[in-house]
Amino acid sequence: MIELQNVCRTFTVGDQQVTALRDVNLRLDAGEYLSIMGPSGSGKSTMLNMLGLLDRPTSGTYLLDGGNVTDLNDEQQARVRREKIGFVFQSFHLVPRLTAAQNVELPLILAGVPAEVRKARVQVLMRNYGLSDRADHKPDQLSGGQRQRVAIARATVMNPTVLLADEPTGNLDRTTGWEVLKLLEGLMEQGITLVVVTHDAEIGARAQRNIHMLDGRIVSDEQRAK
Repeated sequence: MIELQNVCRTFTVGDQQVTALRDVNLRLDAGEYLSIMGPSGSGKSTMLNMLGLLDRPTSGTYLLDGGNVTDLNDEQQARVRREKIGFVFQSFHLVPRLTAAQNVELPLILAGVPAEVRKARVQVLMRNYGLSDRADHKPDQLSGGQRQRVAIARATVMNPTVLLADEPTGNLDRTTGWEVLKLLEGLMEQGITLVVVTHDAEIGARAQRNIHMLDGRIVSDEQRAK
């Protein structure tokens, strides 16, 4: 499903080379639930960006669904990202001028999905996520939990096989955060592979598998006892 082989990522900062990922090897099967933990600067976000094809390795190989996506050009990577990967961010990243329904619909428009198909799919998601009565509201008219549910609906409207969540509960109160987390976990029943970056040990421990990162390396990889 997902395989990183000896992946390194180095950035140039001023006149210095900074290594964010060091010889990372990771295999993730379809339907797995993985949490990525570690202190700030450990490489968590770089790892997530790499998995989401938002960044390219300096060296090494990334295989997705058996295909090598490392050397795809920008347009090819964008297509793979659009068709196979969904993103949920701490800050929601909703378009302020669009309504909740329009935010959810946006990936379908960019993918060229016909209008009648778009409207039907958006309606189903808005209903499934308890947002039907907020469809015409803009983000600043929604609560934090509602905004994150809109973001999750948008992330899943293209039926991705992989969902990447970067601190998805970070801007939410504890109760709302748990509701959002359970919603994300429920998506695994549809076969989605879920990867969550978190600083919260309690959230990280919910995953079937947990990796800890330090100085750009995976220093532990643990399976949760069943």
